[in-house]
Order: sequence, then structure tokens, then C-alpha cells
Amino acid sequence: MGLEKLESYEGVAVKALVDSRATGLFMDMTFAQEKEFKMEKFKKPLLVRNVDGIVNVGEAIIHQVECNMFFKGHIERARMNVCNLGKTEVILGMLWLAVHNPEIDWEKGKVKITHCSPICGRRKQKRKEKEVKKMDKDKDKKILKRLVPKRF
Repeated sequence: MGLEKLESYEGVAVKALVDSRATGLFMDMTFAQEKEFKMEKFKKPLLVRNVDGIVNVGEAIIHQVECNMFFKGHIERARMNVCNLGKTEVILGMLWLAVHNPEIDWEKGKVKITHCSPICGRRKQKRKEKEVKKMDKDKDKKILKRLVPKRF
């Protein structure tokens, strides 16, 4: 998977964990700092709760990162909460899973994005690709008309 910084368009390779127990999208603080992502500060900190509902003893989430996320031809704009994830760079949680409803082969560790909802940018991207292909065909026809004599 790849992430793209919005301000510099620099691409960063990332290993992401799909976790249905996580609520949203998360990026590790150390990873964000090392890769120099622009972090936006929340007006109010977000408390982190463990799976059992108890408030986590670690720090509250005070930053988020906005970036473009790329995965096997899929592109989308993403906002990730920044917190300590240990060795994990990015977590894709339940909100992401609900929007994309991916096909997951847990045994092979393969993910296919085939069921995006209308709010996802994937469909817009596909439409743009089709428009570009059509434009190229039209352009090619015009060039051929100029190059090939009319009698043919």
C-alpha cells in the first residue's frame, strides 16, 4: 500500500494492518514523524479506549494526518488519527472496512477491493480512466484521418 503527502505529492510505502476491532484509520506517531507527514492538531484530544471499553493509559489522540491512499489501483483521500501503534505503521479499521467491504482471504493474507460504496473515490477514478481512454481513441482517429489519404 502507498500513501501520498498532500503538500509535496511524495509517495511513501506502508504496511497496513486490517483490524475489524479498530474503529477508524490510524497512523503510528513515530512513522508519521519519521516520514514527515503534516500533522493537524485537534482542538480537543480524543480519548482512546481499549477493547474492553476502559480508557487507555497511553496518551489521547491529539493529531491527525490527511493523505491519499493507494492500493492495487484504488485511490482515496484518507484522514488518519495519529497515535502510538508500536511496530504497526497504519491500521485500517471498521469504518474503512464498512465503506469498502473488501474481499479478504485470511489464509493467504490477500485483500481485494471490489465493493466500494458510492462515497469512495474509486468509482470516480475508474470513470476518469474511461474518459481518458475515450479521449485517446478520439485523438488517435483524428491523427489517422490526417495521415491516411482520403481515398482510403
